[in-house]
Amino acid sequence: MRLLRISAGLLLVAGLTVTSRGWAADAPGVDGVKSSKPNKNTELFGDSVVAKGKGFEIKRSQLDDEVIRLKALSAARNQPIPPDQAPLLEKQILEQLIQIQLLLGKATEADKAKGKELAQQRLDDAKKQLGSDEAFTRRLRSEGLTQDQLFAKWTEAGTAESVVKRDLKTTVTEDDAKKYYEDNPAKFEEPERVRAAHILISTKDPATGSDLPDDKKAAKRKQMEELLKRAKTGQDFAKMAQENSEDPGSKDKGGEYTFPRGQMVPEFESAAFSLNTNQVSDIITTSYGYHIIKLYEKLPAKKEQLAGLDTKTIFHKPDGGVISIKDILTDQSMQKQFPDYMRSLRKEANVEILDDKLKMEDVPPTSNTGNAPGVPLPSPNTGGNAKPPSAKP
Repeated sequence: MRLLRISAGLLLVAGLTVTSRGWAADAPGVDGVKSSKPNKNTELFGDSVVAKGKGFEIKRSQLDDEVIRLKALSAARNQPIPPDQAPLLEKQILEQLIQIQLLLGKATEADKAKGKELAQQRLDDAKKQLGSDEAFTRRLRSEGLTQDQLFAKWTEAGTAESVVKRDLKTTVTEDDAKKYYEDNPAKFEEPERVRAAHILISTKDPATGSDLPDDKKAAKRKQMEELLKRAKTGQDFAKMAQENSEDPGSKDKGGEYTFPRGQMVPEFESAAFSLNTNQVSDIITTSYGYHIIKLYEKLPAKKEQLAGLDTKTIFHKPDGGVISIKDILTDQSMQKQFPDYMRSLRKEANVEILDDKLKMEDVPPTSNTGNAPGVPLPSPNTGGNAKPPSAKP
């Protein structure tokens, strides 16, 4: 689980009461969202301080809120956290809470202004990815956040990013970029892809994830047959997906995904790549249920040319975005510097973890160990945070 995520040239301080990018309700710079259920331990024993440092405290309720949020998010994405991972999870989330407080304590007014700018950019990008303000609001509501809360969290996280970028300077030359390009040819090769939309009628029980009984599957099949008739007559496919698809990751985008071979289950992939432009498939059966697919376009394979240090030539990001070689090499340098940087900040602030069970001695001090917890808005293109119900298991 990543304690700090660096992407596209920006250090993304993750987790905490946030989201792909930060904390706690009473400590400075903290804006935790309380869980709907009261914490019994807090009620019985009071809200103890579990960690502190110069200028901040982190309380048990703040940590518990983040753990509850992450567990709920993971369960909603069919990626439940194994019980034996719970102790490590608590330690890592607490470490993130500490990191963000240390970084916010070093922020200048310029860093804070940059934090607001980054937050607004992310907010705009998230709305664009989800297709509308309404879809964005629904996603937030499903994950227990308001837009104001999310903006506040992303502002603090953006501020922390600005601090790290200011302190951990690095220089990347044209020669460095050329060497990276020559040493990593596969990263500049994009395979053939298709841009297609689908409608899913699930044959899984939403509560248990098990297959529905045969009679209910038959009713689902009949429902899909009616939808197929409408699609074949030229009705607006995107609108049909928004109104009928049971794929929460794509229905707000009219059912649309862009993907190469090897990403989706074989039946779905084979059907999508065999279609002609604007053709609608017959009913496709997968382990997820019944699908109909409409192909919008086929995107041929290509290789990006080295155009310059700052030119965004790499596009192999899960969300379909692009990133420059300079950003990649800057990120790599910052990742190497980050653990020692945080150790020095912890020492300077005299950080203490007051609950022995939460001490991090047995957790490697790395900033690149996996996906950051607490991310409320994964890319609608799934970006590794959640799989579409047509992807390989």
